[in-house]
Amino acid sequence: MGLYRHWLDPMKPFAKVVLEPAHGVMLTSATLTDRDERGPDWAHAIAKSGAPHLELQPATTQADSPFDYAARAEVLIVTDIKRGDIPALAGAYARLIEASDGGVLGLFTAIRRMRAVYGRIADRLAREGLPLYAQHVDPIDTGTLTDIFRDDSHASLLGTDALRDGVDVPGRSLRCVVMESVPWPRPTILHRARRAAAAEQEGGAQRYDDRIIRARLAQAFGRLIRTREDSGHFVVLSPAFPSRLLSAFPEGTPVTRLTLEEALQRVAKGVVSPEQSTAETQPQ
Repeated sequence: MGLYRHWLDPMKPFAKVVLEPAHGVMLTSATLTDRDERGPDWAHAIAKSGAPHLELQPATTQADSPFDYAARAEVLIVTDIKRGDIPALAGAYARLIEASDGGVLGLFTAIRRMRAVYGRIADRLAREGLPLYAQHVDPIDTGTLTDIFRDDSHASLLGTDALRDGVDVPGRSLRCVVMESVPWPRPTILHRARRAAAAEQEGGAQRYDDRIIRARLAQAFGRLIRTREDSGHFVVLSPAFPSRLLSAFPEGTPVTRLTLEEALQRVAKGVVSPEQSTAETQPQ
C-alpha cells in the first residue's frame, strides 16, 4: 500500500521554486496553447504557465509553422477496427507496416495491448525483412531503440507515451504514425481530482479532458513532420473519434474517415509532395 500526495495544480510550486527567484523565464512549445473550434486559447496557456500565482501577466508571441502540413501530411481515421479486438488490431498494424514498407511508429495507450500486438506480428514482419522493435519488450533503453529505428528505413517501432512525446526521427525512417486509439485519459484518483477542480474553472469536466486529449494528439502528430522535406500519414485505428478533437491537428491538414482497406491504399501510395507532383507533370 502507498499513500501519495500531489498538487492539484503543479504549477503553483513551480511558480514558487522556478519563476519567483528568476530574472526572466521563457516558456516555448509547439503545443503551448490548446486550439479548439474558437482558435488558440492563450488565456488557458497563461493560466497553466504558473504566472497567475505571482500575479504576473506575461508577454506572448506566436510564430507560424514553416511546414506545409496541408501538402505533406494526411490524417486517416480508420472506422472498421472494433475496440478490444486484439487480432483485428494486430492485423491492421501488420498490414499498415507492410503497406508502408516499414518506417512506422506505432503508439499505444496500454503496454499490455502493445505486447499482445507485437507478439502476434513480429515474426510475420521479420520474414518479410521488416524489423519490428518495441518498448517494454526488447531489453534495450528507449534512446537506443530510437537510434536503431532511425538508422533502418525498413524498421518499425512500437511504444507508449515516452515515444509519443519525445522522439525526433526526421527523414524517411519515420513516414507513418499509427495510434491504436484516441488517447483518452486514464480515470486515476489524481486525474479525477484534477478534473473536478478544473471543471469549476474551465467550463466543465469534458472540456478539461478534451484539452488533455488534443495535447496528446498534437504531440503524436508532431513526430511525423520534423523537417520541410518530411511527409507521411497519421493513422488512428478508432471509429470513435469525436470531431471536436480534430482541431488538435495543424490547420489545413487533410482528415479522412475511411476503412482499413482504403487506408492501406493511401499509405502504400504515400503522400505526393508538391515537388513530386510538379516533376510528374513536366513534359519529358
